[in-house]
Order: sequence, then structure tokens, then C-alpha cells
Amino acid sequence: MSEHNAPGNAAAPAGGAATGRFRPTAVAAVRLDSIGESIGVPVPDPSAAVTVTGISLNSRSVEPGDLYVALPGALRHGADFVPQALAAGAAAILTDDAGARQLALSTEIAVPVLVVDAPRNVVGPLSAMIYRSQPSSGGSPQLFGVTGTNGKTTTTYFINALLRALGQKTGLVGTIEILAGGEPIPSLLTTPESTDLHGLLALMRERGLEAASMEVSSHAVSFQRVDGVVFDVAGFTNLTQDHLDLHGTMEEYFNTKSDLFTPRRARAAVVTVDDDWGRRLASTAEIPVTTLATTPAGQPADWTVTDTAARGLGTDFTLRGPGGNFLKVHTGLPGGFNVANAALAAVMVITGGAEVAAVQAALDRDDPFTVAVPGRMQLVSEEPAAVVDFAHNTDALARALEAVRRPDSQLIVVFGATGQRDQGKRPAMGAIAARLADTVIVTDDDPHDEDAAAIRADVLAGARAAKEKDSLDCAILEAFPRDAAIRQAVKLAGPADTILVAGRGHEVWQEVKGVNLALDDRVELRDALTAKGFTVLQDDRIES
Repeated sequence: MSEHNAPGNAAAPAGGAATGRFRPTAVAAVRLDSIGESIGVPVPDPSAAVTVTGISLNSRSVEPGDLYVALPGALRHGADFVPQALAAGAAAILTDDAGARQLALSTEIAVPVLVVDAPRNVVGPLSAMIYRSQPSSGGSPQLFGVTGTNGKTTTTYFINALLRALGQKTGLVGTIEILAGGEPIPSLLTTPESTDLHGLLALMRERGLEAASMEVSSHAVSFQRVDGVVFDVAGFTNLTQDHLDLHGTMEEYFNTKSDLFTPRRARAAVVTVDDDWGRRLASTAEIPVTTLATTPAGQPADWTVTDTAARGLGTDFTLRGPGGNFLKVHTGLPGGFNVANAALAAVMVITGGAEVAAVQAALDRDDPFTVAVPGRMQLVSEEPAAVVDFAHNTDALARALEAVRRPDSQLIVVFGATGQRDQGKRPAMGAIAARLADTVIVTDDDPHDEDAAAIRADVLAGARAAKEKDSLDCAILEAFPRDAAIRQAVKLAGPADTILVAGRGHEVWQEVKGVNLALDDRVELRDALTAKGFTVLQDDRIES
């Protein structure tokens, strides 16, 4: 989030851009007249000779020599924070007419000010220019971008694991963490702001990374966080109802996703054609497309999943491609959707230039698609089977419930719905839970500023309506706060049963009325299981 949308210019979160870890250690200076020329703004002498060595949207992350971009926001204008940016060493300011008028009232602006009508439109390209993040001559890192409603995180982890198994030094940018060949940087956005993203890509180049996988959300496209980035391979998982609070309609949601599959954003694509949206994208994309079908009733495709067979909680399958090529693949993560995620990861890496034989050798040797993904089908105990997953919309919840369902086992689900988001999916999520679980415990997710009881009521209404309409034999309960709901699920479970805690995954804070409360589903579930005498699995990514 850029500061002009944040109340009070609060302290920067730990691990964010203010630490400087989203930048290379050295950036060649760019003259201000070159910057002005690139955006159509003449820069007269003597300002033309001013040099810039970085760019930032946030005064808290400005470093000496930066171009500070003062954008208009919902709550504040970035021009409000120009004094802080100057104190940190900003060499120049870029803003709009409103920002320029505000700055004209000050007599303390001793650096050049560039004015454009829509500064947000030029931030990405300028960041790419300043950091030389993707030189026209090419070079590392090769970029794999994954979009879609569900599966983005797991697919990027799978891509990263497979590339590492192929011997490459890799990076990762996503919801859970950012990796640039070293210590993880906690991630607060699925995709960082474009200024940080280009700095990060330049840092990856500086550290000699050969490839990187990245989640690309619809928010990232809409809010121009990936402007100026060109992916070598873009991948599409699926499209189901979500984020309609932002996009309004599924048509607009699709149009936003499809913008990634254009020459200005990607060179090649792999599109999963299991749903109508995928088939439509494959037929309309403006770049070369490789298609993938992962379901038995799927459409003809370049690559197809066949011969699926359960192995433990995971699945063995064959991935058949053009020219008689095929791969024998295993994923240790449960559910058909993880078969789809693994297949997409494999085909994207092959589309990026990896040889099929080398991929097969890596799959056989390292089993990369069994990598644990924090908060994504993460197993906390085996007896009972207790799983934490990020499923937070109707389709993802249905897939998660189907994935963990076991014969002769009671299935207990704990979940809620997020406040100030698409309200239409709440009753649908309740109905899905009632149809697919034996015991439904409705609780709070992140209420934000909305009334938590009202959110629970929407979900419960859907669950109860489905139970009555379909004469379902499920128990529907309401429990809050969330840690109490998790304890109730464990209290109801026997060793042979299954507990799914859905909706928050890896998240460790719950936002209630503007206050962040410490809450990690994995910790709460592990503690409740331990208190009842069950044995839990150890995972160093779960905080004690």
C-alpha cells in the first residue's frame, strides 16, 4: 500500500520496503532530463543534470537520490509527505497538478518537481528504467507469472521447487513471502508496488538469480503494480467468483485477468482450459498459448492429465503432451486442484525452455511437487487429520472439502467470510459447507470494519437454507471468536475424523474494527489438539 491511502502515515511494517531489501545495492544514476524525456516532460537546466538512483511511492522508504512519486489517494495526497521524503534525501518529485499546486504553496521545495496528468500510469515504466530491471537485451531472471482465482500461491511454490530441482538459483514473489536467493522477506501484498517490484527484480539480477515465479492478482493488474514487467511465461489456473467488490462483474474480473496475456505483459502463456473462462482466454489471448486440461471431461488440449491414482494423501498422474512427450508426476498435496497446480507448474517450466527429459529426472529425483506450502493444505496432525487451508471463496472451499473428505470419517469444517468484501459469496459458502461437511462451524474471518455477527448470519443463512432444501444430515453451529471455534472442532473430533480450518491459511493477524489481533489458525489448531492429547506434526514455519 502506498502511504497516501494509509491513515496517519503509520510506521512501515517489518520487512517492507523501508528496510531497503527490495533494491539492489548499486544503481547507476539516471539523469532527470532522460526521465523527463521518457514521460514527455521537458526538464530545463540546471535541473536536467540532477541524477536519480531510485524511486519510491512512500516517504518512509525513500533513500538518498530517489525520485519520490506523490500520488493522489483515497485519504491523503502523497504531496503531504514531501517534507519527509526530502528529509530522507529525495532528489526530485513526480506528482500531478493537484500535488504541484499544493507544493507551490511551500517555499521549502529545493528539488525539481515533474508534473504529469496521471503519474500512476508512468510509475511502472519509470521504475523499470531507473532500476534497469528488465534490460532489452534480456537476461536473468526468467519470469514466470501465475494468475487466476485459486491456486496461484501453490503453483508458484511448485514452479520454484521444480526450477531448484533443475539446478537453478530462484526467486519467489507472492502472498506468503518474497525470496531473492536469501532470507525470506514477509509479504503484505500478493504483488508488491511497482517501485518495489522493479527494485526487487534488479536485486535478483544482482544476486545472480536465474528464474523467479510470481503471483499476479487482479488487484496487481488493476492497481498497476506489474506495469513495466514482461513475463517470459504467464500461467492461468481458473476463474471463479471472487473480488467482485473490486471488479463488479465476472466479465470485468475476466477482462482484468486477460490483460496479463498481452504482448506488453508476457511473451508466452500456459492456460488451463478446465472451465469456460480458461477456454475463452486461450482463444482470445494475444500471445502464443499452450493449453492444459486437467479434468477427465476437459477439452482437447496441448497437455492433458491422465491416469490419476491416489498415493497417500497425494496423487500420481501422467501428463501427456505434444509429439508423444509425457511426464510421470507425483504431488504429495491432497486434492485434484493440486494435480492441476502441479501440471500447470510443469508445463510452464517446459514452455520456458526446460527439456522434458530433464524435468522428468528432476521430478523423479526430488519430488518437487510435495513441497509444503504454508497455509495451503497444510497438515497439522494425522489422527485426527487436521488441515489448515486458505480457501476463502465458494469454489476453493468446495475443492478443499472434497480433497480432505475420507470414507468413514466425520468431516468438521471451521470457516467464516471476510468483511467488506463480496457479500454475495457468503450464503453460497455456507451452502457448500452444509452439503460437503458433517459438522459446520461458522465463525469469524477478518471482519474488518463490518459487524462480525452480521457476516456470520449471512453465512449461516446459506448453510441452513441448503440443509432444509436438500434434507441434509449435517450439524450447523456458530462459535466465536475464531480460536474458540477451533477448540470446539477439536473437542468434537475423534482420531479417525478430519478437521478443515479454512479461509486464513498462513495469515497471523485478524483485523477487527481497525485493530490487528494476533491469530494463527495453525497455532490455535495445534494447541487445541495438544490440549486434547492428540499428536501434532512439527513444522518450523508454525510459530510457538
